[in-house]
Amino acid sequence: MGWLDGTSAVVTGGACGLGRSIVERFVTEGARVVVLDRSAERLADLNAGLGDAVRTVRGDVTSYEDNARACSLAEREFGRLDTFVANAGVWDFARSLTDTPVEELSGGFDELFAINVKGYLLGAKAAAPCLRRSRGSLILTLSSAALFPGPGGGPIYTAAKHAALGLLRQFAYELAPDIRVNGVAPGVLETGISGPRSMGLADSHLDRVLPLEQIVSKGTALGVVVRPEDVVGPYVLLASKDSSITTGTVIDVSSVSVPPRN
Repeated sequence: MGWLDGTSAVVTGGACGLGRSIVERFVTEGARVVVLDRSAERLADLNAGLGDAVRTVRGDVTSYEDNARACSLAEREFGRLDTFVANAGVWDFARSLTDTPVEELSGGFDELFAINVKGYLLGAKAAAPCLRRSRGSLILTLSSAALFPGPGGGPIYTAAKHAALGLLRQFAYELAPDIRVNGVAPGVLETGISGPRSMGLADSHLDRVLPLEQIVSKGTALGVVVRPEDVVGPYVLLASKDSSITTGTVIDVSSVSVPPRN
C-alpha cells in the first residue's frame, strides 16, 4: 500500500523539474494526478511515461479558468480532489537590485509575481470548493528564499516567496477547519527552472548556467547537489492522512548554509 492510495491531486507546473518529481512520487504512492502545465510537449511526454495515472491540462497558472479546469477534471475523472499542489514558478537568477536595469526590474516584478504569487492565489481559489468537499489539503512550494535572504534569489524572487508564505498563513487561517494548508521550502535544486521573459531569462535554465556542484559542495552542510526527487517526501507526508492535524506549517528542506570550505 502507498501513502496516497485512493487519493487524487492537481499539481501545477507538474510536467518538469520539481513538479514532475512530485507527480511521479504521488503516482508511486497510489495517487492519481491532474497536471496543469503550459508546455504541450512536456505534457505529452508525461502522459507517455505515466499513462492512465495522470490527466493533463495545457494552461497557464495565471488564469483562474485554467486552474478551475484542472480541478474540475480531477473531480470528474477521479471522483474527488484531495490535494492541490501550487508549484509552478520562475526564478530571477538572483539578479541584484543595483545591477538590474529598471525596465527589467519593473517587468520582471510583474511577470514573476503573476506566476509565483497570483498563480498560487488563483489556484487556491479554484481548488477551495473541491477541497472543502473532500476535506483535503493545499500545499505550496516555497523556497529557502521565503524564510531568509541570501543566494537563493534576488529581491524579486525573495519578495515573491515571502508573499507566498503570507498566502499560506492566511489560507491556513481562512480555510480551517475544512482544508489544511502547508508548504515545502527547498533550497537550490538541480532543475531546469527558467526566468521571466521580461528579464531576458526565459531561455536560461538554472542547471545549465550555474556551477551547482561547486556552489553546493562549498556552501552547504551536506555538500551534495540536491535533485528534485530528493525533496518530494515532505509533499507526500503533507498530502497523507498522517498529517491530518497539520496546518499552517512549512517544512524546510533547504541544506543548512555553512562557511565556505577551503
